[in-house]
Amino acid sequence: MKYKVENKKGQVLISFSIDAKEWESAIESVYQKTKGKYNFVGFRKGHVPRKVLENAYGKGFFYEDAFNEAFPKYYYEVLDKESKIFPVDRPDVDVTAIDDDGVKFTALVTVKPEVTLGEYKNLKIKKKIEAVTAKDVDDEINKMAEKNARMVEVSGRAVQNGDEVILDYSGSVNGVKFDGGTAEKQSLTIGSGMFIPGFEEQLVGMNIGEEKNINVKFPEEYHAEDLKGKDAVFAVKIHEIKVKEMPALDDEFAKDVSEFDTLKDLKADVKKNLTKQREEQADIKFENDLIDKATNNAKVDVPACMVESQIDSYLQEFEYQLSYQGIKLDDYVKYTNSSIDDLRKIYKERAEKTVKTRLVLEAIVNAEKITADAKSVDARIDELAKQMGKTKAEVKKNMHPEELDYVKNEVISKNVVEFLKNNNETEKKSAAEKKAGDAE
Repeated sequence: MKYKVENKKGQVLISFSIDAKEWESAIESVYQKTKGKYNFVGFRKGHVPRKVLENAYGKGFFYEDAFNEAFPKYYYEVLDKESKIFPVDRPDVDVTAIDDDGVKFTALVTVKPEVTLGEYKNLKIKKKIEAVTAKDVDDEINKMAEKNARMVEVSGRAVQNGDEVILDYSGSVNGVKFDGGTAEKQSLTIGSGMFIPGFEEQLVGMNIGEEKNINVKFPEEYHAEDLKGKDAVFAVKIHEIKVKEMPALDDEFAKDVSEFDTLKDLKADVKKNLTKQREEQADIKFENDLIDKATNNAKVDVPACMVESQIDSYLQEFEYQLSYQGIKLDDYVKYTNSSIDDLRKIYKERAEKTVKTRLVLEAIVNAEKITADAKSVDARIDELAKQMGKTKAEVKKNMHPEELDYVKNEVISKNVVEFLKNNNETEKKSAAEKKAGDAE
């Protein structure tokens, strides 16, 4: 086999030439594998000579199958030799000549694009940690109180916004009751927006035991086709009115909801946890800002096929999430009056950014010769072992090469982010200032 490589913009054209001997071997190989399926008058099944088949059906009877078998062999042989060719899509194959003398064909391959890196060091990105205020702490304490609040019945007054009511209702359109429009002793929080627009507002002012007809109009976008935009009447009756009773925010409350004996200690712990959360959030944002700026500073023509492949991954992930809710993707697009193409358009911008970011980070890894050091790989395997409840030795012993490569890629991804952080001018300055302060 002979081949020639021609570089094009974003693609590589590989021209192949297979001589008569190699081509004959490929044809014979296909004949030997398939001869058992041929029936021909005068011969036992599986014993029809190749020449008989070729005379009967044409000289090129085995050409297509032989080429389909031979192509991957020669294609990957070239890729093994030409390590700089990194395909990102299936090749576009064109057979230019095929006969007993051999085969000539080309493979047009879309390859991973070259990245022109911009500035990725000294990016002057500042990490901003939002301070925890007394109000933030109080808000968290109030959330705890909300969770521990209890509903108590009230009497002697009418329904107010925010109350929880227990009611019966029966809905009808043009005097005919409809499916799902009737319930007894149903709980509803006034102002929650759980019912049709206008329903809850008309309950305000009603008293326990009172009955009333409520007139509403179903939304034009309502999920039930037979009710869209229809006027309806609901006969309602109020049985109970309840209000939320909040616990007193004191030491007893702290004991009930936490391990602390005083409200002061509980607040201190809440502040500590909020501070930790915001530091972690600031770290994540700082890293993302560094990556975004390094990516934006770089230039790369992202192939459409890589974007489409990334969109495929997002769709598969979304379909998987829907399946956990018992929903099929086809049903989802039907229910939301959308299409798969609509979803692909939604994911396109995100996919373009993801692919470009990945290419830029790979370019930085190559430019800076960032590797997965043995110590970091070992530490990551140790983490995985603890998660699985096994020893590090057990995990390493049973780890497949692909799994080890995955761990190494994880470490490299982490190391390239650490490189960006360590070479960020603001961080270097802060570290120097801290060191000077420690010396004083």
